[in-house]
Amino acid sequence: MPEHRGRKHHQDRVAETLRLEIGAMIEGELSDPRIAFCYVSEVVLNPGGKSARVYVALDNAVPDIAKAEEETVAGLEAAKGYIRYELKERMGVRHVPELAFFADRSGRFQARIEELMGRSRKRQKAPVE
Repeated sequence: MPEHRGRKHHQDRVAETLRLEIGAMIEGELSDPRIAFCYVSEVVLNPGGKSARVYVALDNAVPDIAKAEEETVAGLEAAKGYIRYELKERMGVRHVPELAFFADRSGRFQARIEELMGRSRKRQKAPVE
């Protein structure tokens, strides 16, 4: 079975370009009030290149982060047509993948796991009386 190193490298380059360009649009061009302060953490391109999952991480300083994530994803979904049009113009390609936006909660989960592991270590180190 032949290896498809060239195709994988191309998909990685396209995903990285999408991540950078969408991130730049979120920072400066999208003026939807629903979109909170966030950044694009990862773009996962499907093997065929027809669609991509865009993971967006929010700043943890937001008071109600679950609601902010929901509103941000809704705002990005509403701006999907504009984003795809701009990507086509900037990248100079014929086809831009269909985009799906998701909230990236991995950072919060990692922080919670580290907190719990720290508590567990403290309990184990504490002398039993």
